[in-house]
Amino acid sequence: MDLALKAIADPTRRRILGLVWQDEQLAGAIAGRFDMSQPAVSQHLKVLLDADLVTLRREGTKRYYRANHQAMAAVRRLIEAFWDERLAALKDAAEAEQLMKGKPDDD
Repeated sequence: MDLALKAIADPTRRRILGLVWQDEQLAGAIAGRFDMSQPAVSQHLKVLLDADLVTLRREGTKRYYRANHQAMAAVRRLIEAFWDERLAALKDAAEAEQLMKGKPDDD
C-alpha cells in the first residue's frame, strides 16, 4: 500500500490515472498529453505499474495501460478509514469541549 500512496502523491501520476480511468490508452497517446519526454512518462507509468495501480496489456509492440480499479478502491478505503478515525477524534474533542463549556465553574 505504501507504493500506491507514494505513486499517487505525484500530480503527473494522478493525471495519468485520470487518463486511463475509463479506457485503456496507448503509452504513446498518454505521453503525448504531457510536456515531457516519452521516457519520462514511461517512468511514471512504471511507478504506477509497480504499485499495481495500472494494468498493462501488450499487443505486439504496443503497450496499453488501464487503471486498476480494485487497487484504487483499496487505496480509497485506506484513506477513508484514516479520515474517519481523524474526524471521529475531532468530533469527540469538540463534544468534550462543549461539555466543559456547559459545566459551571468550580469556584
